[in-house]
Amino acid sequence: MRIQYGDRCMSHTQVYEWTEKFKNNVTSTDDSPRPGPAFTAVTKDNIAAVENMIRENRSITFKEVASLLDISVGSAHHIIHDELKFRKVCARWVPKQLTPEMKERHVGASQELLRRYEADGEAFLQCIVTGDESWVHFYEPERKRQSMEWCHTLSPKPKKVRAQRSAGKVMLTFFWDYNGPILEHHIPRGSTVTSATYSNLLREI
Repeated sequence: MRIQYGDRCMSHTQVYEWTEKFKNNVTSTDDSPRPGPAFTAVTKDNIAAVENMIRENRSITFKEVASLLDISVGSAHHIIHDELKFRKVCARWVPKQLTPEMKERHVGASQELLRRYEADGEAFLQCIVTGDESWVHFYEPERKRQSMEWCHTLSPKPKKVRAQRSAGKVMLTFFWDYNGPILEHHIPRGSTVTSATYSNLLREI
């Protein structure tokens, strides 16, 4: 068989194993079912109750569910994960909580931008100017090659402290359009950034 099928042929150990199984009247090559835990508490009523608990309190724990229904923690875990297909995830950080009115204004602005794009196409995109801001820490770090020294084989190895952020920093405000950057402005530390500050910057564009 190995000459005929090569590496696809079963090993001697597998041949001996299946020979013994077929001698014992085993006619299936599938794995035999393994006994698992019997979840006697997994009933339709308990599943519905757990689903209602989760919808009322999204942070409820397995122990709390098990205590309220007088079932084991394993049964609660099985109902939530295997029966209801729920999984617990962490909340995602967002910049701010938007009110319904803010969401409506955002939708309206997005729809207006889409209408402008459908009407003017690429010409509308070329008129858009956007910007962003970030704090920039400034220092002149020494490169690793610049810190090389001649040492004897018995000399202690020189040490170099990692560069620390200096106290000096400025806020970098950057504006760009369809063709690339159009304005780069540095605001010193301690300055107050208001709408008037941005209005003055936009007059420079």
